[in-house]
Amino acid sequence: MKQVTGRIKQVAGSLSGNKRLERDGRSDRRAGEVGGRLSRAKGGANKMIEKVATAVKGAVANGRNVRRRKQG
Repeated sequence: MKQVTGRIKQVAGSLSGNKRLERDGRSDRRAGEVGGRLSRAKGGANKMIEKVATAVKGAVANGRNVRRRKQG
């Protein structure tokens, strides 16, 4: 949403000749882009953590089953 707001400010500043509004809009737009990238990166990291956790749980459960068979 910040990207859209920033773009509107940027265009409004450009059309009206208001350099400060144009600069603020550009800054808001870039901040929105960075926020979106961070959000996607965080989502990807969380997926990887879940995959690793699932793999570790499976390995631990499998290891317990192997030990029980050897003992029994």
